[in-house]
Amino acid sequence: MLTQRARYALHAMVFLARKNAPATVAEIAQAESIPRKFLEAILGELGTRGLVVGKRGPAGGYHLARPAEAISFADILRSIDGPLALAPCASLSAYRQCSDCKSVETCEIRPVLLAVRDTTALLLEGMSLAEAAGGVKRSFI
Repeated sequence: MLTQRARYALHAMVFLARKNAPATVAEIAQAESIPRKFLEAILGELGTRGLVVGKRGPAGGYHLARPAEAISFADILRSIDGPLALAPCASLSAYRQCSDCKSVETCEIRPVLLAVRDTTALLLEGMSLAEAAGGVKRSFI
C-alpha cells in the first residue's frame, strides 16, 4: 500500500516538474494541500536521495535535481518507502529470506511475489515526472 508520505512526495515532485522553476515549501504545501512540516521532512529526504535540490535565501526554493524526464515514479517511491517488493524475499535491492520461510527455493508464493514486483517496477519505472506533469494518461492493461 502506498503510504501518505509517498503520495505527498509524488504530488510535490509532479508540482516541481510542472512548475519547472524553484518553489518554496510554503508554495508547494499550499498548492498540494500538504502539511508544511511534513513536506519539509519529505523534501529533505528527497534531497538526501539526490532527487531535489534546495537553495536558501530570497531567491531560494526547491527544484528537481535532474530533468523531469529522468526521474521515474519508482525513483521517488524507493526514496521514500524503500523497495517496491511486497516481501523481502522478492526484493532486488533489499533481499532477505522471510522470517517464517522454510525454503526460498520451494516457496509456493514467492514466484507470484516476484511477478508482482517485476510488473510493479516496470510500470513505475516507465512513468516519468515529465509525463505525469504533462497529463499523460496511459492504459497499462
